[in-house]
Amino acid sequence: MTSPAQPSELRGAAKDDAVPHEPAGDQLPPRYTPEGRIGSEGKVLNVFSHGMLVLWALLVTMPLLWAVMSSLKTDKEIFTSPWGLPGTLHFDNWSRAWSKSNIGDFFVNTVVVVGCSLVGTMLLGAMAAYVLARFEFPGRRVVYFMFVGGMSFPIILALVPLFFVMKNLALLNTFHGLILVYIAYSLPFTVFFLTSFFKTLPSSVAEAALIDGASQTRTFFQVMLPMAKPGLISVGIFNFLGQWNQYMLPTVLNTEEDKRVLTQGLVQLAASQQYKGDWSALFAGLVLAMLPVLGVYIIFQRQVQAGLTAGAIK
Repeated sequence: MTSPAQPSELRGAAKDDAVPHEPAGDQLPPRYTPEGRIGSEGKVLNVFSHGMLVLWALLVTMPLLWAVMSSLKTDKEIFTSPWGLPGTLHFDNWSRAWSKSNIGDFFVNTVVVVGCSLVGTMLLGAMAAYVLARFEFPGRRVVYFMFVGGMSFPIILALVPLFFVMKNLALLNTFHGLILVYIAYSLPFTVFFLTSFFKTLPSSVAEAALIDGASQTRTFFQVMLPMAKPGLISVGIFNFLGQWNQYMLPTVLNTEEDKRVLTQGLVQLAASQQYKGDWSALFAGLVLAMLPVLGVYIIFQRQVQAGLTAGAIK
């Protein structure tokens, strides 16, 4: 005859029946396992994103490599084996494109115009952005949104009135006229970019400089401008690319042959191929035009990345 269960034993049994037992580790549902459904989806997404990046890299680099290889071939090799390596490196194609096609003169003109306009754009853009970011005055937001609106205005709509304005000011077919137009064309994006960047810089440094007796001008040029170096390099690279590859503005405002820039010279060289057929010189001219852009980006790529992410994390 069994003895009746004690109250403590009954409470323990009820407690055991109320709490379900946890399944063993090998019996966990798939969503809780490290190799479950979430892990598989993450791996598939990771492979897909890396595959798209590799595809994009091939789409960008393959045409560049093909242009470089074609610039080192003869005209016969370009048509007989367009995807093959050159049998002999013909660097004379580059010298022929530089001298006989006037690419050298167009290159020098572009360096002068882009160099001066880039300095003017960065100086005026940084000063305007600093004032809009650090000072409160009536109409500040109106001025800022006018610069932002300038980014959305298509330049093709301003070509006809711009032509007559430049003509009335005697600035057609001049380097300084083209420089002023480049500066005006690049200012909206420069002010928009640098205004946001200057807002991320600490105000305590500028206040300390003012307390020590520095003027607003000295504070800007000697304190705040060096601190904004990553942002200045980033927006400077974008402006350099846009101004170096500009074709529409110089075509309308700069028609004299001795003052043409590199993009106009390449179009002239391509148009002359239907009569001469010097395709190797054409590819050599294309490579000479893109080498400065690639060189600038390779040198400053770390600064560009730092400038784009400077205000993201504090």
